[in-house]
Amino acid sequence: MSGAVLMHCEGPLACVTLSHPGRFNAMSRAMWRQLKTVFEDLQNRAVVRAVLVCGQDGHFCAGGDISEYPAFRFDEAGLRDFHENDVWGGLSAMLACDVPIFAQIEGHCMGAGVEIASCCDIRLAGESARFGAPIARLGFPMAPREAQLVARELGLTTAREMLLEAAVLDAAIMQARGFVQAVWPDADVAHLARSRALRATQLAQQAARLNKQTLRSITAQAVPPELLAMAYKYADSAEHREGVAAFMAKRKPAF
Repeated sequence: MSGAVLMHCEGPLACVTLSHPGRFNAMSRAMWRQLKTVFEDLQNRAVVRAVLVCGQDGHFCAGGDISEYPAFRFDEAGLRDFHENDVWGGLSAMLACDVPIFAQIEGHCMGAGVEIASCCDIRLAGESARFGAPIARLGFPMAPREAQLVARELGLTTAREMLLEAAVLDAAIMQARGFVQAVWPDADVAHLARSRALRATQLAQQAARLNKQTLRSITAQAVPPELLAMAYKYADSAEHREGVAAFMAKRKPAF
């Protein structure tokens, strides 16, 4: 099973659930494509006034589905297609959505999970949630557009800590650094996040959409074309292959 991005509406509130049982909701290629489709659909639903994004079974998202990586990551064209079309397609659809997006973050929020959370407007976490992007252990960098997004939302200091030290930070630290707006007991986060999202549905819809458009234009900044041109040349490198192979074999990589 490659997982799924599920969506259902409760009146003006749309609930989007990342679901990949047994993998802490790690994002497969199919899920990235579904994420794009879901948010393109939500953008055109006039009845929807807020979106709540969560993960299934007590976790938000543990990152990418690494079991798929050997099939495409070591080819430059395949790697580029994955990041620029699958991943960025899903993230950009979230960023382009004019409806306020709330994140209900529990358990693992790693890599792809941090990227998805970075596309949300209001981030609400359970006290045991953990955040990171420890891909340095896997032998590859974060793609340029994704790194720009994460650095903007996390702040450069925290982005450097996660990407250069493979740091994993708790919810209290992420709240203190401004990434998370509220931290609640794990038992309460689902109810409280839903309640907060529902309150947003009672506010002026036109104002919310216009505010999101304004904020998006303020933060818009293109990644330099020369950086994108060379971003995936590491695909067939020994370090990249070793990092993924070590993870699959459940051993420490030898870089």
